[in-house]
Amino acid sequence: MFILVGIIAFISEYLDSGLGMGYGTALAPILIIIGFHPLKVVPAILISQLITDIAACISHHKLHNVNLEIKSKDFRIALILGMISSVGVIISVVIALKIPKWLLTLYIGLLVLSMGILILVTIKKPMRFSWRKLMAISFLAAFNKGLSGGGYGPLVMGGQMLSGVCAKNAVGITAFAEAVTCFVGFMIYLIMGKSIDWKLTGLLVICATGAVPIAAITVKNVNSEKLKRYVGILITILGLFTLLKMGN
Repeated sequence: MFILVGIIAFISEYLDSGLGMGYGTALAPILIIIGFHPLKVVPAILISQLITDIAACISHHKLHNVNLEIKSKDFRIALILGMISSVGVIISVVIALKIPKWLLTLYIGLLVLSMGILILVTIKKPMRFSWRKLMAISFLAAFNKGLSGGGYGPLVMGGQMLSGVCAKNAVGITAFAEAVTCFVGFMIYLIMGKSIDWKLTGLLVICATGAVPIAAITVKNVNSEKLKRYVGILITILGLFTLLKMGN
């Protein structure tokens, strides 16, 4: 089973580092479907994605997909999103530790299903956007991340692109902001005294990190619209499977 988990982690991170979304959103429901408890899944995803997001930031910056120099606009956007996200993830972790497993699983299933539908609906839909809306979306995305392990990338990526940020830049910015969110969320789990499945966490880190440089090269050379559509379909299916599992 751990070989399967490793392969899925690699594929999920490839999609995430290539599209700015898909790691936690896809991996969390798969791990729950396999049989892992949600409160074991979420911290493992947070710490593994923290490491892969740092690697993604470095890779995308070196390949000029994004400019994360301290004085750059991309860095300012990423820093602001990360700070706002930190507040949302703190609140969500506290809630996650207090609600029953079935309710957490229900939330994850509904969240993943809605994220899949959102990706498919907004692929070509132009909308006006503002900094205020982008900040609100960042907070909601971080809340989702701390509670379910996923749902951050689709919202933050979509919000940036709808606000006029180039898709390639948005991928690197999302990785930076999400790294901050994952670090804060994981620390809160530790502070709250929640045990961590280090075996699962280590497996995710090792397998997912290997996908980062490959994905960064893909972003530089490939049009991602069709791939994004496939991710939306996959995530929608995963959301349905997660909800169906509640009845088993």
